[in-house]
Amino acid sequence: MICHTMVSLQWCPDKGWTLLQLLLVASFSQAKELMCRQRGDPENPQVFKNGDIMLGGIFSFHSSWKTRWENYIDKPSPLECTSLNFRGFQFAQAMRFAIEEINNSTDLLPAVSLGYKIYDDCGSVGISVRAALAQANGHEVTSAPSNTPCITPAQVLAIIGETSSSPCMAIATVIGPFHIPMISHFATCACLSDKTKYPSFLRTIPSDYYQSRALALLVKHFGWTWVGAIRTNDDYGNNGIAIFTETAQQLGVCLEYSVAIFRTDPPEKMQKIIDIIKASTSKVIVAFLSNMDMDVLIQELTHYNITGYQWVGSEGWISDYQIAKLDRHHILDGSIGLSIPKAHVSGMREFMLDVKPLNSSTDFFTEFWETLFSCKFNQSKSSLSGNQRECTGHEDLTGVHNSFTDMSLMPIFNNVYKGVYAVAHALHRVLGCNETCNNKVQPDPFTILQHVRKIHFKTKEGDEVYFNEDGDPAAKYDIINWQPTEHGVVDFVTVGLYDASLPSDKQLNLYNKSLIFAQNSKLVPVSVCSEMCPSGTRKVLQKGKPVCCFDCIRCAEGEISNDTDSVTCVQCHPEFWSNERRDACVKKEIEFLSYEEIMGALLTAASLFGTFTTAFVSLIFFMHRKSPIVRANNSELSFLLLFSLTLCFLCSLSFIGQPSEWSCMLRHTAFGITFVLCISCILGKTMVVLMAFRATLPGSNMMKWFGPTQQRLSVLAFTLIQIVICIIWLTTSPPFPLKNFQELKDKIILECALGSAVGYWAVLGYIGILSILCFILAFLARKLPDNFNEAKFITFSMLIFCAVWITFIPAYVSSPGKFSVAVEIFAILASSFGLLFCIFIPKCYIILLKPEKNTKKNMMGKMIPN
Repeated sequence: MICHTMVSLQWCPDKGWTLLQLLLVASFSQAKELMCRQRGDPENPQVFKNGDIMLGGIFSFHSSWKTRWENYIDKPSPLECTSLNFRGFQFAQAMRFAIEEINNSTDLLPAVSLGYKIYDDCGSVGISVRAALAQANGHEVTSAPSNTPCITPAQVLAIIGETSSSPCMAIATVIGPFHIPMISHFATCACLSDKTKYPSFLRTIPSDYYQSRALALLVKHFGWTWVGAIRTNDDYGNNGIAIFTETAQQLGVCLEYSVAIFRTDPPEKMQKIIDIIKASTSKVIVAFLSNMDMDVLIQELTHYNITGYQWVGSEGWISDYQIAKLDRHHILDGSIGLSIPKAHVSGMREFMLDVKPLNSSTDFFTEFWETLFSCKFNQSKSSLSGNQRECTGHEDLTGVHNSFTDMSLMPIFNNVYKGVYAVAHALHRVLGCNETCNNKVQPDPFTILQHVRKIHFKTKEGDEVYFNEDGDPAAKYDIINWQPTEHGVVDFVTVGLYDASLPSDKQLNLYNKSLIFAQNSKLVPVSVCSEMCPSGTRKVLQKGKPVCCFDCIRCAEGEISNDTDSVTCVQCHPEFWSNERRDACVKKEIEFLSYEEIMGALLTAASLFGTFTTAFVSLIFFMHRKSPIVRANNSELSFLLLFSLTLCFLCSLSFIGQPSEWSCMLRHTAFGITFVLCISCILGKTMVVLMAFRATLPGSNMMKWFGPTQQRLSVLAFTLIQIVICIIWLTTSPPFPLKNFQELKDKIILECALGSAVGYWAVLGYIGILSILCFILAFLARKLPDNFNEAKFITFSMLIFCAVWITFIPAYVSSPGKFSVAVEIFAILASSFGLLFCIFIPKCYIILLKPEKNTKKNMMGKMIPN
């Protein structure tokens, strides 16, 4: 035709109208045909056998196909399959073996023969769907009246296969509405467990949901927190790595990269993946690949000499001896991964190897035989090339070693075997088989599907076969390790087991076997983004990087972390403090002014020295109590003042030692009362001096108003006021012992809390008022014309007293811990010594060293003015 497109009808109206007439005639003539006819080319099985009940099979006899370019004008030509895949034919042989064994059995389906239609999908999803539809519909021409719908029963009651997850998803989607059971032996994608999407799909291999979680647990077990991932770019690899990534993140494992490959990818994409692996810092690669994609990848790794990586593999390739043989550079030595538990089916090996091409007229068997023995059928010797020879069809497989004679995938063959037996047991129930089967019953796929879901039996080898509500078997995996032998051959050593039926903490179990890791090392390789943080530090994430990349920050003072890779530091209890390494909390040192330490001993000695000195002065005064100098200025007040000074020296001792409830109440009240008593006595003596001077003036009558009785009453009144203040303080809010955690971080300061601050400052304030009043009066009497003017010494003593306590306040506030108590004791002692020395030492000097001045004449003498 000249006009190729739909719009060409507008350009070629004559030819367009003619074409439309031809289409109408053809449609009417077809409507008159009395038959149903399948459109398109028929799909013929590669392996076929008739039987009373037919089972279907879809396997990949080829792993690839030739690329074709379509012009969308001519009818597309069929795909030309390439790269013969012996593994696919082994699966077909396992299916044939199971069917033949059932046909020869008198216990299972007696008098019923099973047939099969096995198709090659060439590794193509499209061909897989065509094969599934062919098995569901058939391609026979069926006569039927024009008003009869074209409905025929399914040609097969169940389909065994396919090997990969993506074709299974496509097939299960297509045949799901027809309720034809599909039992896969090697499709592990967790997505296929969704019965809302794939209601008729079942499998005899565990779901990748468990395998992905097991791989994540395995990676975490060896401490690999920084890994790369390579996956097959289909549903098997993408879903498997997705679940692995989710579980790995929960376990604290990060992926540095995750790349997808497919065996038909162009070289540029393979080169990009190789560059990513070379540039990575992780030393562990999780490979969630099918065996065919691993074949392609290992060739690329060998070409670029990519070595030194620890491989963790899925069951798709980890137990494949063919891949081990391709690894000529031992890149995968030390690999560890999951495989289907080992199995043995008696008689299967012998059946598989009993293949003769003359038994079949299909082209596939001819191709298979020629590839297996490198020969050609019906070729002249001149046309043979290389090591080829002419095939006879009777070649012996003895001595042939390739992927077809390799039985390392016997566990997978066993899965095919169990799938066929599952259908047979369901048929046995549907047909009501006992000694014979009810041939009057016409089974349909839906009934078979319902019974297959409920089967529970044991194979002749003792394996239990059953399906859960998702159509999956129990999840169990062997953990195997690639260990090279002395002869350079890899030995697949079982080093552990994963059982998903056990509690979560016991699912992964590694045996006490020596493991071989990458580069034949017995040491576990290290693959982390950041080295683990030791105890005493915490992890801080690096900006813009995964959670496995972090810096280790030392815990702050008072915080610890006693675990490695700790996220946070724990605050110590207030009574504890972090040690130097920040990995343990130790009891804080308790600090108080103790008698045992040097400072406490010195202050105690000073206090006792002051006490004994005051007692000594009292003794001197008592022995010379009748001397004029003692009797002057009221000897009674002098003795009372010495007594109060003794109490002042002794009260400082209550500040030393561990604070208690009684010592806290005593130290401040005793200090306040004794000092008020002391100042009251000095104030009385000062007033006596002033009154005595006033009494010598003509007409003065002052002394009768300030005699000894009045002096005693004044001292008592001043002291009682302080006693009342202290009683109010102690009854309302008394001082109490307190553990101070804030003053020093690493120590507990035992101190006396004031209780009521108002009470404390009232005590100090009252002492201050009396001191200032005494100082003023003494200052006014400092120049009285006496030979021995006591007012001068009182003035000087009060000046020292006030200076000490004024400087005490800032020193007390700024001193930490026990030093604040020491400052307070020092102020008490300094002011007490000041009063003692300034008032009494001059008198003692005269009494002891200048007795000639200790006369009444000298005391009463007047100073002559200049």
